[in-house]
Amino acid sequence: MTHPRLAAHAVTRSFPTPAGEVTAVAGVDLEVAAGELLVVRGRSGSGKTTLLNLLAGLDRPTSGSVTLDGVDVAGMDAAQRRAMRHRVGYVLQSFGLVDVLSAAENVEVPLRLQRVAAGERTRRVAAALEAVGLGAHGHQRPAELSGGQRQRVGIARALVAEPTVLLADEPTGQLDSGTAATVMDLLHALARERSVAMVVTTHDPVLVARADRVLTLHDGRVGA
Repeated sequence: MTHPRLAAHAVTRSFPTPAGEVTAVAGVDLEVAAGELLVVRGRSGSGKTTLLNLLAGLDRPTSGSVTLDGVDVAGMDAAQRRAMRHRVGYVLQSFGLVDVLSAAENVEVPLRLQRVAAGERTRRVAAALEAVGLGAHGHQRPAELSGGQRQRVGIARALVAEPTVLLADEPTGQLDSGTAATVMDLLHALARERSVAMVVTTHDPVLVARADRVLTLHDGRVGA
């Protein structure tokens, strides 16, 4: 891969504990190109979420580096880190929606934080909901939507800022198998259509089969 959108180079993350140092991620290398869907699989506790947090710039590696379009995330100045937050979308397993807001209002939150003008917010929210098949559901609150629809709102919210990278932590963990497959197919299609580099964690073999490439973690290390 010549020009990866997102890359990790010998990334390690260790945490001190009363019982001694624990290494959650150990020497991981990965590269993800624009338009590619990489699945990181592994059992609970294998280091998947820690790795995603490092890729998102939410945490810093103990050693090694994470680069976004060739720029070391840890070495970014304040302006670059603000820009990175707009370029990286994050989808949560628990949906992370605000119950009192409508679907459209939930999707709009990142744009309000960026102080995007009202007219532009309306246009982009409508486009994001349409992209995930919820164009007619913007007025509904989370409690009025199915689990699959709520996760689609979460995906729309992650996409509305037009990121170049999307990270999803067990995005189908709370869904039935049929809905999970539909959501995974949607992510795969969006990666292609929008040239977004996507990293998705899962332990579901059915979803793993939909990936462009698969990386397996065992106790924080890449294995077969």
